[in-house]
Amino acid sequence: MPIVAKLDEYGKGAWLAFAVLGFVVWWPLGLATLAFLFGSGRMGHGCGRERYEHRMSRLQSKMDYLRERMGGGGQPWGQGGGFGGGWGRGPATSGNRAFDDYREETLRRLEEEQREFQDFLGKLRMAKDKAEFDQFMAQRRDGGESPAPNA
Repeated sequence: MPIVAKLDEYGKGAWLAFAVLGFVVWWPLGLATLAFLFGSGRMGHGCGRERYEHRMSRLQSKMDYLRERMGGGGQPWGQGGGFGGGWGRGPATSGNRAFDDYREETLRRLEEEQREFQDFLGKLRMAKDKAEFDQFMAQRRDGGESPAPNA
């Protein structure tokens, strides 16, 4: 069916226009077109496996295009060592060296502050655990009965 393939190339809008034209020319033709559209899944929700795979392949091709455009290869976002280490080359330059230096220094400082904060949280958790343990041992020594655990 060459008309079906041609209308599929143009998308849902072409199918809708064809259905409306079918209703204008002769109403059973428009009704048959609508039945065909819903029966074949062309106007459905697109929940089928083929639709999902089509969308995922389109997304993958777009990501490949972006990767090539931004300098190719390298590691994807989030695997390149912190905030600015994206695609293996580091962040793109803005053309202003002073701004680029400031941005690099700021990102480096933010990474250092994040590491320091994570260390602080670890020490805080350890201190809280130690304080709870000391309190438990003191109660065991004094009262001889085990307290109910705090929720």
